[in-house]
Amino acid sequence: MKEIKASTITETVARLCQEANFFLPEDTLEALKKARKNEESPQGQQALDRILENAKLAKDEQQAICQDCGVAVVYVEIGQDVHVTGSYLYDAIDEGVRQGYEKGYLRKSMVRQPFSARVNTKDNTPAVIHTEIVPGDKLKISVLPKGGGSENCSRLTVLTPAKGRQGIIDFVVDIVNSSGSNPCPPIIIGVGIGGTTDKTMALAKKALFRKVGEPSSDPEVAELEKELLKQINNLGIGTMGYGGRITALAVHVETFPSHIASLPVAANIQCWCARHKEAIL
Repeated sequence: MKEIKASTITETVARLCQEANFFLPEDTLEALKKARKNEESPQGQQALDRILENAKLAKDEQQAICQDCGVAVVYVEIGQDVHVTGSYLYDAIDEGVRQGYEKGYLRKSMVRQPFSARVNTKDNTPAVIHTEIVPGDKLKISVLPKGGGSENCSRLTVLTPAKGRQGIIDFVVDIVNSSGSNPCPPIIIGVGIGGTTDKTMALAKKALFRKVGEPSSDPEVAELEKELLKQINNLGIGTMGYGGRITALAVHVETFPSHIASLPVAANIQCWCARHKEAIL
């Protein structure tokens, strides 16, 4: 049994919160540069230039890429042979978020009693934590700061199985079309298909961790991703809603078996600022 101190988890989460907000992942940067090369709209080109300039400034000066530093969404893969010592795992993660957002001068956006008082917690806690038990003696922590603009555009539905592939395409494309510039395109869309409503929502969000533009290993799913991306980019919304060829950088689809009477589908939209950082302990 491998022991990992809760204090080590706290230190790691604090560092990841800052790094995720300062440094855009290389795959996202490459996708944005490719979008700039392929974009034909002058307004879209200018917007992409500013996005790339902003990402460089954030990296060089170690400041937040975006003023919305997001909800701290934390995924933890826990090896079944790992034992966390010192304090409760979730408390250790929340303390890491607290320290990371304070030390990084990151905006705190979490509010208590969301339907009434909406009082800011002042430290961006609690984090939204997802845990998964996996084989081995490692603990993987992934931090995804999720901005409100893109999260607000995410949706869930349960289709009848007869709607099938075309029903999924219509649902996702309609979400993007109705969202317009609100999620700060060019976006990345995570799509979950199957399972139950909670499972498919989780699949859609976790799909955002995939390398931008990397197709599914399942040929049928990869073809669906390709068709979705084509139709979404044909909408002409473009970067930041200025019009153009590039509305989305990628569509990532994850699937899970479902009940014979159900076809749950979720779309989780991520803005161009696709921040996330990972560490393995």
